[in-house]
Amino acid sequence: MKIYTKTGDGGDTALFGGQRVPKDALRIEAYGTVDELNSILGIIRADGPGRELDPVLGTLQDQLFVLGADLATPRSLQKKGVLRIGTRETEYIEREIDRFDADLKPLKSFILPGGSPAAARMHFARTVCRRAERAVVRLSRNEDIGDNCMVYLNRLSDLLFVLARYANQSVNVPEVKWKS
Repeated sequence: MKIYTKTGDGGDTALFGGQRVPKDALRIEAYGTVDELNSILGIIRADGPGRELDPVLGTLQDQLFVLGADLATPRSLQKKGVLRIGTRETEYIEREIDRFDADLKPLKSFILPGGSPAAARMHFARTVCRRAERAVVRLSRNEDIGDNCMVYLNRLSDLLFVLARYANQSVNVPEVKWKS
């Protein structure tokens, strides 16, 4: 099987189920940004974030793959085997936020993104997650995508913030407080 199909040469692509849409459609923007986020998590993992963070990031990558498939499949399509993001994935994120945040000092001021390489990349992932969330919100105003996609991304950005703080703490890199 060849990698290239030439079917998208005119500026459109197929959704899961066969429907063709323009490559700049809101749905494509949403799951494309989720794919970008997944790639950033892959970069963080390739750099060796540590044995505490790596399995969490691996689970998040799996979940983001499901989210991408969910967003690439219109709800009107009742296709067997299509996975959807649900409350279970969001509950996992909430447990991980609580687990990692329990080891962190409470924040008393805003902090600047950065610190250790892993933390800086985690902050970058957080901002891409927020962009994905904005794309999903725009999509939800035009198409039925259910509620779970937005909730998941909102919670995921919180987890990425906590993981960035944890990454800095685990290598004794102080957080830089924002000074107004």
